[in-house]
Amino acid sequence: MTSSLNSEPWRGLQPAVADLIEPELDAVTGEILVTIGREVPEYARPLEGNFGRGIRTGVGEALSQFVALIRDPEAGRGLGREVYIELGRGELRQGRTLDSLQAAYRVGARVAWRHFARAARRAKLDVETLSLLAEAIFAYIDELSADSVEGYAEAQAETEDQRRRRQRELVALLLRDPPADAAELRGAAATASWKLPRRASTLACAATDLVHIVHRLPADSLVAEFDEIGCVLLADPDGPGRAAEIENAVAAVPAALGPPGEPAGLPESWSSAKSCLLAAQAGALPSGGLIHADDHLAELLLFEGSALAGRIAARRLISLEALTDKAQERMRETALAYVRHRGNSVEMAAALHLHPQTVRYRIARLRELLGDQLDDPDARFELEIALRAG
Repeated sequence: MTSSLNSEPWRGLQPAVADLIEPELDAVTGEILVTIGREVPEYARPLEGNFGRGIRTGVGEALSQFVALIRDPEAGRGLGREVYIELGRGELRQGRTLDSLQAAYRVGARVAWRHFARAARRAKLDVETLSLLAEAIFAYIDELSADSVEGYAEAQAETEDQRRRRQRELVALLLRDPPADAAELRGAAATASWKLPRRASTLACAATDLVHIVHRLPADSLVAEFDEIGCVLLADPDGPGRAAEIENAVAAVPAALGPPGEPAGLPESWSSAKSCLLAAQAGALPSGGLIHADDHLAELLLFEGSALAGRIAARRLISLEALTDKAQERMRETALAYVRHRGNSVEMAAALHLHPQTVRYRIARLRELLGDQLDDPDARFELEIALRAG
């Protein structure tokens, strides 16, 4: 009982107190509305339309409910809470913070206490009852305030969900292949409150990493999960300072940046960024920091054609399979240096950090293993693909 009384002090008041203050409600309502209009700038306008009805209903319901709780604390507030939840939601819809509504609640508590205290003194209520009445008024106002905070938070969450849904729809439209109609894109961009840029790019990261970078990205970025991957559409990616801003945003997570271009080219940019990220995750590309897809086109070609590269390797490097793992590694290293430097033993020695005589010995061994492949241009091309893929 003590706990209930601490949180709901009106439980300690006699029903007769409700009878005492009820006649004051009309006067209290009128003064509260006038005082709110005078002291709360956001509400300093005629109480008309939905706005006026909402404020009048809120004040009237608050006073009536307070009296009802004193008469029967077990009745609870029930549906009355919805009035104040809706007031909180309304403040968000009007683009305001809760400051004005909270100020209005404080005004209401102050005016109500002044009227009720005057009536209580006329009835010669004892000091303890007066004190409990004051405590009940301000505890009750705290509950109304908490209801409005709840409504405001609910509306915020709904607005954010709607914003994210519209952004996801816009991202899907921008990345669609074939491209969406220009008028459809403009309409979707307007709905998502995103200005279509002249140039844009895509960034891919793990979906779970989006939460780590979203607040560090440029403010005009579109963020969504797409193809089960974290997707960011970056406006004006090569504008002044943008490169550093993007690098800093993803410094802590592996990410891949697709090539920039006109919005119509975003599907191709996304394909490159996504492939680059998948290649990094598979170990085919370095996975630290931001990877620029355009800097790794050859590796991406090999990664995406890995099945064909594997078949080429099986045919061109079959003669190495009889060697030990260490010897295979040595011959692969030598063969790749050979095709890169066109068999120049001096350049190969510098690249491999070996003595030229050692390299010449390795070349001779390589010829024993690979034979005419080293002299045929087409075979050398396939050999390089096999070695780079490996």
